[in-house]
Amino acid sequence: MSRPASSSAALPIAYVVLRILIIVNWLMVAVILALLFVIPNEQWIMSALDLSPSLDAKRVVMGLRAIAALGLAAIPLNYAVLKRLLAMVETVRAGDPFVAANAYRLQTIAWALLTLQLLSVVIGAIARTISTPAHPVHFDAGFSINGGLAVLLTFLLARVFAEGARMRDDLEGTV
Repeated sequence: MSRPASSSAALPIAYVVLRILIIVNWLMVAVILALLFVIPNEQWIMSALDLSPSLDAKRVVMGLRAIAALGLAAIPLNYAVLKRLLAMVETVRAGDPFVAANAYRLQTIAWALLTLQLLSVVIGAIARTISTPAHPVHFDAGFSINGGLAVLLTFLLARVFAEGARMRDDLEGTV
């Protein structure tokens, strides 16, 4: 029961934006790996952050490296979300979005978003742990009510898509 998609400009724009974001996501691997292994040594980080040598400064450097490593863990999660969104855009372009595959894609996206939220909480905790009055560290990380709502909404949409696909299959079976 495939119908051609409407002539909305949103779908081609979404397709291009998602493709660009996939490339940017993989470029982030190179950036984070450079931050972890190529560019900095402890002295470089301390001078870039204007830290004087101390135990606190060493703790800040180690915390920032841990945060960068968690950033690497986010890359495949972001990729999973972007690839599934791209596949969903394709089904919408084909005029057949309410398929079981999209329900599974949305459920996988919801789990990835939940994991990203948990990573953000861990990153926020590390930032708070290494931050001192002498060496303040500020990250926009931690629990996000909007992120939590996005996770819930995505799980709900996965269920809606699953029901929509089931109902469509039932309807096709009766016609």
